[in-house]
Amino acid sequence: MNFIEELRWRGMLQDITPGTEEFTNKNKIAGYVGFDPTASSLHIGNLATIMLLVHLQRAGHKPFALVGGATGMIGDPSGKSEERKFLSEETLQANLLGIKTQLMKFLDFSEKNNGAEIVNNYDWFKEIGFLGFLREVGKHITISYMLAKDSVTKRLETGISFTEFSYQLLQGYDFFHLYTQKNVKLQMGGSDQWGNITTGTELIRRKSDGEAFALTCPLVTKADGSKFGKSESGNVWLDPKMTSPYKFYQFWLGVADSEVEKLLKTFTFIEAETLSSLLNEHHQAPHLRIAQKYLAEDITKRVHSAHDLQMAIEASDILFGKGTTETLSKLDEATFLSVFDGVPQILLSKEEFSQTKNITDLLSIVSQNQIFTSKTEARKMIAAGGISINKEKYTEPESMPRLQTLNDKYLLIQKGKKNYYLILIT
Repeated sequence: MNFIEELRWRGMLQDITPGTEEFTNKNKIAGYVGFDPTASSLHIGNLATIMLLVHLQRAGHKPFALVGGATGMIGDPSGKSEERKFLSEETLQANLLGIKTQLMKFLDFSEKNNGAEIVNNYDWFKEIGFLGFLREVGKHITISYMLAKDSVTKRLETGISFTEFSYQLLQGYDFFHLYTQKNVKLQMGGSDQWGNITTGTELIRRKSDGEAFALTCPLVTKADGSKFGKSESGNVWLDPKMTSPYKFYQFWLGVADSEVEKLLKTFTFIEAETLSSLLNEHHQAPHLRIAQKYLAEDITKRVHSAHDLQMAIEASDILFGKGTTETLSKLDEATFLSVFDGVPQILLSKEEFSQTKNITDLLSIVSQNQIFTSKTEARKMIAAGGISINKEKYTEPESMPRLQTLNDKYLLIQKGKKNYYLILIT
């Protein structure tokens, strides 16, 4: 497998230094991507650069993932319009652990020639004093060179601190350290990192007369140019506690037809022939969202698990009318609440629940004018077949079946096709 060619056909190659393709074709190479530990989880915006490492390893090269335990204390100004807030050391350590755990899902860390490694730049920066850093690094990179970087020029009008201004020197030294200590000759990242990355190649050239290489992938954006991975509530995270597998699955299922080919190339291992066949099938019946389903299933399974994928599919079926009481009862509480996020919740005590005489009575007690305005309205809709409890339809207003609570505390009321209410029995 030709690493650069693979990236090129997938649309994952934006910038590349001269000689990179020729060198990687002829040599086994070690390359790295840096990850900023400003959160306890990576998000899907990071997935493209993770895939750079995955493709590097699949092509027989050795991947390094650098987590910025030191640089994370400062913050990269690239793509930012204002100064970042500093994180405490405890928060950084927790974030580093979360990121390491996630990276291990994508890369092979077994002890073989091209087994992946994780490194933390705090391990070498903790030994370097300020004067030593200026002597070893600062004198090799000029102010005019640093000012020419996009990450700096875009901030000159609004203001940039010396701390963030110096970030490119720190990232450049990361590359120099890995070049000298681990024989890493390639740094990769998103296109917004090009300036920082090439500072590293320049430092290696000036400080040790060495040759190093760089490449970036395009930032994955939506058709309107906005940042990919942002939902109405913020980032779509890889941590299931921050973005549930159900919502994660739904995000990919909902991508636009205009974006799906690009995302399939970037985030899956789909081959050209399979992709062509899939897209032909998709275009014949776009409403079935065949391409989006392939994308959502592939990524959800790799980021989470086959079990989480199955739960997400079954949870999706519930909202589109295919779910049953049995399906509902199999969902864990986190998935259940994720599916019905935003649905009105109505509190009902166990005592009140035990005293209800029939379905009409139950709905009237919890209603408080949220579901029905009167018992008469409730009876009519029940009799007309417009009410389901836990996905089971009831048509006898005076009946009182034995209702099984979901996760020992919930009842799901469905009024008509689209109106849901969640009764929480306390």
